[in-house]
Amino acid sequence: MAKTILIVDDSASLRQVVSITLKGAGYDVIEGCDGRDALTKLNGQKIHLIISDVNMPNMDGITFVTEAKKLPAYKFTPVIMLTTEAGEAKKQAGQAAGAKAWVVKPFQPAQMLGAVAKLILP
Repeated sequence: MAKTILIVDDSASLRQVVSITLKGAGYDVIEGCDGRDALTKLNGQKIHLIISDVNMPNMDGITFVTEAKKLPAYKFTPVIMLTTEAGEAKKQAGQAAGAKAWVVKPFQPAQMLGAVAKLILP
């Protein structure tokens, strides 16, 4: 059975690029347009990995990850932050929230798939 990955980004074009990359590697994909929208997708279904942007309207990625980690079903779900932010302070905030990896945009599909393969649980 395919593993399910939640992509959270306010850029539809970026979600599409990530989605195509992941689907091409055999993953199922769910999309959220911001942190608030993505939280509604965390409804108890099995999600194996979350890929989230940092800077988004309504609810930013770090707040979203913090909120997602409070939900028992997603407490241990690995998170990759995919962002234009490369600053140490943001990275530390992301790690504190529970992010396991930090991928800076623009990303290489192979780099993204490598990070996903390392973090996704069998």
